[in-house]
Amino acid sequence: MLGKTLTAVALLAGNAAAKIFYAGVAESGGEFGVYSPTAEVGFGLPGTFGVDYKFIDEAGIDVYVDQNKVNLFRVAFLLERLCPVETGLGATFSETHFSEIEDAVNYITVTKGAYCILDPHNFMRYNDPSQQPMTGSIIGDTSDPTAATTEQFGEFWGELASRFVDNEKVIFGLMNEPHDMDTNLVLANDQAAVDAIRATGALQLIIAPGNGWTGGHSWTEDYTGNSPASSEVMHQLSDPASNLAFDIHEYIDTDFSGTHAACENLASDALAPLTAWLKEHSFKAMITEFGASNGTQCASYVADILNYMADNEEYIGWTAWAAGPFWGANSPCCTDQQQWGSLEPGSVAADGSPGLYETVWLEEMQPLVPADLVWSGISSVNGGGKGNGTGNGTNKYYTGFAMKKQHVDHLFDVIYNSRSRIYAVTKESKDDAKRLASAVNSTREQTMTAVQESAKKTSNL
Repeated sequence: MLGKTLTAVALLAGNAAAKIFYAGVAESGGEFGVYSPTAEVGFGLPGTFGVDYKFIDEAGIDVYVDQNKVNLFRVAFLLERLCPVETGLGATFSETHFSEIEDAVNYITVTKGAYCILDPHNFMRYNDPSQQPMTGSIIGDTSDPTAATTEQFGEFWGELASRFVDNEKVIFGLMNEPHDMDTNLVLANDQAAVDAIRATGALQLIIAPGNGWTGGHSWTEDYTGNSPASSEVMHQLSDPASNLAFDIHEYIDTDFSGTHAACENLASDALAPLTAWLKEHSFKAMITEFGASNGTQCASYVADILNYMADNEEYIGWTAWAAGPFWGANSPCCTDQQQWGSLEPGSVAADGSPGLYETVWLEEMQPLVPADLVWSGISSVNGGGKGNGTGNGTNKYYTGFAMKKQHVDHLFDVIYNSRSRIYAVTKESKDDAKRLASAVNSTREQTMTAVQESAKKTSNL
């Protein structure tokens, strides 16, 4: 009942038009320093902060927030550093490593006031990142005695969420790019994480991946290593707080891998089946990885994917791949291994020419960054739910709602009756836009008044 009520409140009080609430870049660097050409298990672990790996460069964050006016960063980290293999995946953290992650998150969310996606960059694997994305045991694989369990994955997320429960601007990205596994296991792991996060009282936005590298173009496809199709099972994922979206990656090169310089696949075509599925099941999505090469050939493809998200209400945000402090002249994607730099401000190509920050971000992406991004409130599928700025008030409101069921029931009755009014208007005159708008506005005012009254009642509990 509570989840349905909160969803109804948000839907009635919000704007039904397509809206991008969050936009920015992925920060890649926290997962660096572990690749071994000989697949040496444990190579680079734990590593030295600032030498082998680093999450963000604060000056780069400053440029993106202050000059480019973006409000979202996706920060990658490795499970094996936060949960050392010696103690296993779960609730036992390296406190040193956690403090390093926390410093980056706090700089983004507290100092700069933006939102931050927590990104365990592990491909739904744990215990050996020496040749990611292919090494390591699949989490939850009961046929592998060395694999971490689904329960351990839930314990990990419960612990991490408990540490950020009061930071409204955190977004929980459950896992980077699961692949070559049973899609039902992806669902089970996602659900364990969602349940553990909500058990802590954390109500922030959760973004969950599907299988097949969580590719949007392959969401409805069934093939070896991606079976059943994500579209066949992921609609079963449930969130008691109704604040969940799907985490989608979509590259626009010839094979959707993000390794080639030439752009050949229009996202508006490739994403159509996924968009229809999201609409059918009333889900939202974020595209947290996409990119393009240095040059003008891809400009129309970049515009296509950004405009497609902006034009379809199923999409609420995006992060481009990738910025990060350690890329140098190397490129995170889309260059046929040419050294054309990254999306990190100040990045230059190996030949000294402007890097991808100037040629792709500033020239192709920046003009399409929405001017009205969300800068306050708890991270939400509806763009920043109401809170008190710390997270404490938001959780207190919802705890009060749960404790005072009669207040929730009253609120739901208001919503239900108002919904009936809207339906009546549309049946009488479907083309009368003014009357419909008036009914919706009246409903919004009624709903928000009820929310405020219920919140006041719960504040004294």
